[in-house]
Amino acid sequence: MTDASLLPDLIRCSASRQPDACALTYGKQSMSYGRLQQMVAGLVSGLIGLGLQRGERVAIYLEKRLETVIASFGATAAGCVFVPLNPLLKAEQVAYILRDCNVRALVTSDERLALLKPILPSCHDLRHVILVNGRAGPDGGPLACLGWEELLQTPARAGHRVIDSDMAAILYTSGSTGKPKGVVLSHRNMVAGAKSVAGYLENTADDTLLAALPLSFDAGFSQLTTAFHVGARVVLLNYLLPQDVLKAMAREKVSGLTAVPPLYIQLSQLEWPGTIGERLRYFANTGGRMPRETLATLRARLPKSKPFLMYGLTEAFRSTYLPPHEVDRRPDSIGKAIPNAEILVMREDGSPCAANEPGELVHRGALVGMGYWNDREKTAERYKPLPANAPGRDAGLVLPEIAVFSGDTVRMDEDGFLYFVGRRDEMIKTSGYRVSPTEVEEIIYATRLVGECVAFGVEHPTLGQAIQVIATPAAGNHLEAAALLAECRKQMPAYMLPAAILLRQGPLPRNPNGKIDRKALATEFDAGAGQGAAHRLGD
Repeated sequence: MTDASLLPDLIRCSASRQPDACALTYGKQSMSYGRLQQMVAGLVSGLIGLGLQRGERVAIYLEKRLETVIASFGATAAGCVFVPLNPLLKAEQVAYILRDCNVRALVTSDERLALLKPILPSCHDLRHVILVNGRAGPDGGPLACLGWEELLQTPARAGHRVIDSDMAAILYTSGSTGKPKGVVLSHRNMVAGAKSVAGYLENTADDTLLAALPLSFDAGFSQLTTAFHVGARVVLLNYLLPQDVLKAMAREKVSGLTAVPPLYIQLSQLEWPGTIGERLRYFANTGGRMPRETLATLRARLPKSKPFLMYGLTEAFRSTYLPPHEVDRRPDSIGKAIPNAEILVMREDGSPCAANEPGELVHRGALVGMGYWNDREKTAERYKPLPANAPGRDAGLVLPEIAVFSGDTVRMDEDGFLYFVGRRDEMIKTSGYRVSPTEVEEIIYATRLVGECVAFGVEHPTLGQAIQVIATPAAGNHLEAAALLAECRKQMPAYMLPAAILLRQGPLPRNPNGKIDRKALATEFDAGAGQGAAHRLGD
């Protein structure tokens, strides 16, 4: 489909094939591939004119808009590294990232710059602020501001020479504990991911993909790379309500949607315009397991659309998918390895697990990232050499191969299909059992009594940990803790039953990538917030 080896080649190749085809839609604005390539080249000239060196970081703190895409691909075309910042982040969170990876240039807007003014003096490596909607002069000290149009009018200059093993991006993940970690991805990682995902989703130039997820999220940015790989169109959407997603899908005749379970849960409770199902070729899930009830509701409303259930992690971009024809037989499976990747299930000693034996999911191949930025300790925990006897590793190979050890517990059945058990750092250890919170949540969703729910462990003097559930009522319904518990007793063994249920109005809080923030809810609960509303079993 393309001879791309570097990230910006995805645009260049599509522009050479079909320069007049629409690449991006943002509100009433559209941009062709030819024009997008011109804008990327203009940004390259501007960044080189500012004196940016090979590998220096360019942060982008914007909502989804045309300039966000141009800046992301233009930074890499210049030989720099782009750092997408989730637009929901607050000033102090932005400052942490700017300092952590020594950002040299920041692309933002007048409005966002005003919010960042107090923290900018602490970002000692920052030299340039590029404003997409304004012009500005020196801001005092070493920091200078200039307008987007001014930058793009710089005389033409070529970018630095880079190769596909060089850095392309640093994506910050909201880890389960501590500060966010910067996952470093190479050009090879991102191009290989685009080819792999577009391959199994069967994307073509006729597709229109909705970019509903944040572009700072690997699955969100993937909507751009997979579309540009085949010359498809991407619709950029900054939605406030789930209803906005449905309106955009109907208006833009979207053929492919990728989202996270919390959004699908909300969408499944709304009325869908009938025209969506006529156009939507597939809907794909990432960022956690979709409840079976939600999946069943979506499939009933979208009988012509193929469901793709996927699993991935930022450290390796995407790992597995379940082919749509397997969904009825294996609705709980996360599938098999995506093209050009190998997924192993390994014991702690590095030996492979037997069929159906739980072990750690290990990802090897071209999508394995370059580690965590400036964090040797965490990198060593997650990125490790494969044992010499691992599949694909002959004893005669001397150089080590680094794979991603996910920290997720899975099992593989006799047919090679994988099943997610839980994250090692989230498993609940209660009454001598290890309980997956996602398994508890799956059963609760199946009751159809809740809109959203989350389960986690809390310290208990005799159980070790007790299972705490926070739930919201289904849309338009009243929820009683006793009724929910009665349904749980029908489906759960005694050791899996929640020790307490906290009822609250939805939606539950999300992290910046749109996932339900289990860690934040557990911390809030530990701090005693909302205890008056808790329904403890046996009260």
